[in-house]
Amino acid sequence: QVQLVESGGGLVQAGGSLRLSCAASGSIFGLNVMAWYRQAPGKQRELVARIISGGRTNYADSVKDRFTLSRDNANNTVYLQMNSLKAEDTAVYQCLVVTGGAPYWGQGTQVTVSS
Repeated sequence: QVQLVESGGGLVQAGGSLRLSCAASGSIFGLNVMAWYRQAPGKQRELVARIISGGRTNYADSVKDRFTLSRDNANNTVYLQMNSLKAEDTAVYQCLVVTGGAPYWGQGTQVTVSS
């Protein structure tokens, strides 16, 4: 089993910043994918950013140039630095880790951006 611990969500004013972290522990057999998804009320869950084992990152167009994804391989942790936050970034953010061919989801952390 793999456990994911997320932290860093909260309430911030538009234009502000937050950093989310997701730490994986347990039966990890290489971290093939580490990613953040989000789901806003009434909307489908969407990919925010992901990093694959080779280090390549992908971002949703809506967050490019504002969000930065990074990972700490030694601690099996992925970070999402979110800058210039907008009201439309308000959502529950969930971490996804793929290891050993299996996906694992975090519990989610709320990010609320006030305008």
